[in-house]
Amino acid sequence: MKLHWSPRSPFVRKVMITAHETGFVDRLTCVRTVVAMTTPITDIMTGMYAAVAVLAALAKREVSGRGDYIDIGMLDVQVAYLANQAMNFLVSGKPPRRSGNAHPNIQPQDVFACRDGYLALAVGNDSQFEKFCGAIGRAEWAQDARFRTNAERVRNRETLKSMIADILANGGLREWVARIEGAGVPSAAINAVPMVLEEPQVKHREMLRHLPHPLSGTVPQIVSPMRFKDSALVFERAPPLLGEHSAEILQELGLETTEPQRTAV
Repeated sequence: MKLHWSPRSPFVRKVMITAHETGFVDRLTCVRTVVAMTTPITDIMTGMYAAVAVLAALAKREVSGRGDYIDIGMLDVQVAYLANQAMNFLVSGKPPRRSGNAHPNIQPQDVFACRDGYLALAVGNDSQFEKFCGAIGRAEWAQDARFRTNAERVRNRETLKSMIADILANGGLREWVARIEGAGVPSAAINAVPMVLEEPQVKHREMLRHLPHPLSGTVPQIVSPMRFKDSALVFERAPPLLGEHSAEILQELGLETTEPQRTAV
């Protein structure tokens, strides 16, 4: 079984450029400004698709006795995760419009400013909308003909967004999250990275660990999110130093090297 990257591409595409070519960046941006996404989401998603493809090929080998040749293209991956935005266009013939943080098909799903931060709101259906309205003290909105169904809320998105924004702007972030979450409606504070690492659930899941390091004593690491019931993941050493295991790997392969083993970072 072999894995390689897109042999049929006429030229090598840089990730940032393909993100623009596929329309992904256009879908991320706010109404007036086009911005690049600095998290390497395409690299990560290509790796994810590659891992799934390898598992599929291994499953096939168990049945047929033959492996497979896997072709993963970064451009293809970005087209694939256009997801609902691509289908919106294919079904309606209308190119998706830039909508910032707002979901094009389900409302209200957006980001709102509170007195001391920003809240992400994700009302998923009519029942949740009714609960949300009660949580913010506007139960009558659920009976308003403009907002009674999701289709009407999408149609009147800007009006509803403005009304919600006026309410949430007058309260504290944590207070609103507690009230809305308490009503059974998904919402969360938008955290900066230091705040993420202080979240109780992140600490409970032990996503940040300090691993032993030969030069600095310990080094902080964000660890794998995978958890297995019967096979605990082992985090016994930090990422290797440059060339730290070169001699060991070459020896396992039956090769020799005359280069000294490096110990510097």
